[in-house]
Amino acid sequence: MVWALVDAPADPALVPDLKQDLLMTYQPPVRDHVFLLRDVLDIDQHGQLPAFADASFDLVEQILEGAAKFTGEVLAPLNGVGDKHGCVWNPDNSVTTPPGFKDAYKQLCDGGWTGLGSDPAYGGQGLPFVVGLAFSEMSSSANMAFSMYPGLAHGAYSAIHYGGSDVQKDTYLPKMVSGEWTGTMNLTEPHCGTDLGLLRTKAVPNGDGTYKISGQKIWISAGEHDMADNIVHLVLARIEGAPAGVKGISLFIVPKFLPKADGSVGERNTGVQCVGLEEKMGIHGNATCVMQYDDAQGWLIGEENSGLKLMFVMMNEARLGVGLQGVAQAEAAYQAAAAFAKDRLQGRSLTGPKNPDGPADPIIVHPDVRRMLLESKALIEGGRAFLFWTALHGDLAHGHPDEAVRAKAEDYMGLMTPVLKGYLTDKGFKVCSDAMQVHGGSGFTEHFPASQYLRDVRIALIYEGTNGIQALDLVGRKLAAKGGRAVMSFFQELDQFVGENDGDEALKPFIEALAAVKAQLQDGTMWLMQNGLQNPDNAGAASTDYMHLFGLTGLAYMWALMAKAANAKIAAGDSDPFYGAKLVTGRYFIERVLPDAGAHLAKLKTGSATLMALPAEAF
Repeated sequence: MVWALVDAPADPALVPDLKQDLLMTYQPPVRDHVFLLRDVLDIDQHGQLPAFADASFDLVEQILEGAAKFTGEVLAPLNGVGDKHGCVWNPDNSVTTPPGFKDAYKQLCDGGWTGLGSDPAYGGQGLPFVVGLAFSEMSSSANMAFSMYPGLAHGAYSAIHYGGSDVQKDTYLPKMVSGEWTGTMNLTEPHCGTDLGLLRTKAVPNGDGTYKISGQKIWISAGEHDMADNIVHLVLARIEGAPAGVKGISLFIVPKFLPKADGSVGERNTGVQCVGLEEKMGIHGNATCVMQYDDAQGWLIGEENSGLKLMFVMMNEARLGVGLQGVAQAEAAYQAAAAFAKDRLQGRSLTGPKNPDGPADPIIVHPDVRRMLLESKALIEGGRAFLFWTALHGDLAHGHPDEAVRAKAEDYMGLMTPVLKGYLTDKGFKVCSDAMQVHGGSGFTEHFPASQYLRDVRIALIYEGTNGIQALDLVGRKLAAKGGRAVMSFFQELDQFVGENDGDEALKPFIEALAAVKAQLQDGTMWLMQNGLQNPDNAGAASTDYMHLFGLTGLAYMWALMAKAANAKIAAGDSDPFYGAKLVTGRYFIERVLPDAGAHLAKLKTGSATLMALPAEAF
């Protein structure tokens, strides 16, 4: 985002020490992406897999450079525009997106960015999920509100691709892959959010294979806009006579315009209307809609009463995407804070002037400012690695010929998804808050970008299942799944890595730190198994601290992997300062961030007695 002098006051002196020619635009972190994909994950080793066969690293690097150019030059300058203008709901129930969004969306489609990881059978490029994730991070950092439009569309694409009939796939997927049509997911209703068993939207069979869908859905991201020819709504509803609760939920395709036989846009599905937009704290450039369905025409996806299973295809993908938003907004906020800290003059260094010819030193000389910046850098780079590592397992789960490898990868995807969503968005918000703190009073104004990043990222802790729900999902379902196979496999992988690298002196601090936090996570896991079954409130009370302990363990592993790769480059004679900076950042993580693991373990083991002791009226 271009942030300098946004709505600047008439008197430049009111913007303290800001150089009038200083324009800081978000810079996509291509160098870090290259390091992860080439040096840490070595994606070329998977060249035998279908998705990787045509994705040599040389090609991937070109894709990253192109993505950086598009997101940095086209999307980033619109971030502030979207925040200030927002979306406009019109009396005819249409929605106008912020200035520039429609043209940017056309460029997104023309560049083929909407189909990076999609099935080639429907016009996609079939690239690995982990490569698409890199583009998604850049897009979300540059303009989170804009990136949600194609992001939701890909989730809807995935659900139809997984559970739709051949006719449905042929009708909808080519248009969604090209970006000509977008998609949504319609779950929440005014009276129910997470508890989908309470939903009231109903579906009445018409007798010809179609259904009349009636009900209201709220908080529907990208539910109406002016950028695509059609919007394909995926709607959860209950067929008359279906079982109560979640067992009676079905999923329906309810398009804004009814497709013609040749695949073109037909007449309006008059029962589908956006009847209003939410006034939100952030992500103003995304249309968050109240959708009204009155006998709208819809088509069942899959079997009756199997809607929740199909919707979770979208939900799991969306949850990873939200974890990504935490990292993405943190990256953009960190870049703005680091640039400000290098430019803002205030006070003198505790060890003597560092800018003797100026009236004061830049605030980056102060230890507490460096603490905030370095902690942010450690969390962002570790979190990005954890996301990419998990995404690579998603690719292995879909394409590896070895059944054991596929099973392990699927286990990891299930286990890590709530950790990534919950932990990385919690930390993303912290980084954005620290970025505002680095800006000082300037950050609390709208002349700088810190406010928007903090406002935009806050929703990531809430939607697609609040972080408290993610923690409960982790301890209540994912740990116990398949007899605890996933977490036991993860522990074994960590033990193997520690054993294989125990004699590496250069890596010793990282190995010792990883071994220690793995032991703490294992201790917490055993405590949950012993105490959570006896009293479910114990599991609930421990869940958030356990999720954070798991997140810290995941990042410790990622920092060990990155340190090993950086050491190898340095040992081979590579003098790029990038690798030295990576090692210093990693050392900061294990010395100043990882000790939090002990506090989380101590808290989770206190149980639920005190937490549940007060009667409701005492609050």
